[in-house]
Amino acid sequence: MQPLKPWMFYLLVFAGCYNLLAALNLTVFYHEVFKTLDLPKPKLMLFVQLSGILIGLFGVGYLLVAFNPLENRGLLLLGFLSKSIGSILSIGHAIHGSVPWTFLILLFFSDIIYLPFFWIILRRLYRIAGDGDV
Repeated sequence: MQPLKPWMFYLLVFAGCYNLLAALNLTVFYHEVFKTLDLPKPKLMLFVQLSGILIGLFGVGYLLVAFNPLENRGLLLLGFLSKSIGSILSIGHAIHGSVPWTFLILLFFSDIIYLPFFWIILRRLYRIAGDGDV
């Protein structure tokens, strides 16, 4: 049995490329990101750029999972957990009012939409590897 169905491979490649582009925006074009999202730009951009680097590393991780799924399934688990916890944190900030509600649109297409698909892929990879279920 192939570890990934074709749609799983293409989703992971898309997620990897999406993250790499998001990372580029947060590390290089951060002025435009804050302007587009109508957010005040922080005085210290270091943390935004460090977040961009982390997002880029997750992008590389998703690409590694796409091309070598069984050996790199742990990277997908980290990505799933990051997207889950980050979504909860971001929704909390929207409820608190520290980010505009329109930020949730970006959150949906950057993180939330992947969660069910990553979960399905994770379950399959861990089952095939004989590690049981996630």
